[in-house]
Amino acid sequence: MAARCISAAAFFGLFMLFLLPVSRNIINIGNGIGMAVSALIVLVLLFWNKFSTFVGHCWEKPFGKLLLSVLGIITVVCVIVGVLISVFMIRAANDRPKDENTTVVVLGCQVRDGAPSLMLSRRLKAAYDYLSEHESVNVIVSGGKGEDESISEAQCMMEWLVGNGISPERIFMEDKSVNTEENLSFSKKIIEENGLPADITIVTDGFHQLRADILAEKIGMESHNISARTAWYLLPTYWIREWFGILYYTFF
Repeated sequence: MAARCISAAAFFGLFMLFLLPVSRNIINIGNGIGMAVSALIVLVLLFWNKFSTFVGHCWEKPFGKLLLSVLGIITVVCVIVGVLISVFMIRAANDRPKDENTTVVVLGCQVRDGAPSLMLSRRLKAAYDYLSEHESVNVIVSGGKGEDESISEAQCMMEWLVGNGISPERIFMEDKSVNTEENLSFSKKIIEENGLPADITIVTDGFHQLRADILAEKIGMESHNISARTAWYLLPTYWIREWFGILYYTFF
């Protein structure tokens, strides 16, 4: 009983972790699934006797046995797929460039009141650190202007990098894209038009790197990665959301 209560408290804490991003108006499939699964496990643990009795009654009936078996298989498959995708996500997040014959591509993120959001500022800091250490490398800042943004994400990123000492001659702007796929395809065009190194180094959050790699490969680009740190309270939500994005772009 004590073990179940401790486990229920832990999963309630997980539920609250998925709930935290909602306070920043971040609502997506990641925290939706996370909250639903966490809440379900908490209820099962708190009402274990009723749950086990219900499952026992269902198992006694042929249809109930079939349904429980199917649900069990689906659960196991989902866990295995989630673990495997996570392993590849971690590998992609740590796939740093091997040399300086590369073009850095910083993927856009939300701009708030003309300034980088928390997530975008961390991507810029990661890009700045690399560019400062490798002064021969050029960078493409990629991101259009959303309806709720006063300037394009690319413009915001360029101003930040220049303001922090990166020469504007090293920066190319791609300010038309609206998603990761366009970030990369439009950046590829800039690379070809300006004779920049074809191999790219993608700067984005670690959870996002694998999907970016998949999209880069689809348009014939070799990519390595520099990963920005994601705020702890956002990571679980975006990590789970990324599973669905990776599955979609893997098969479609």
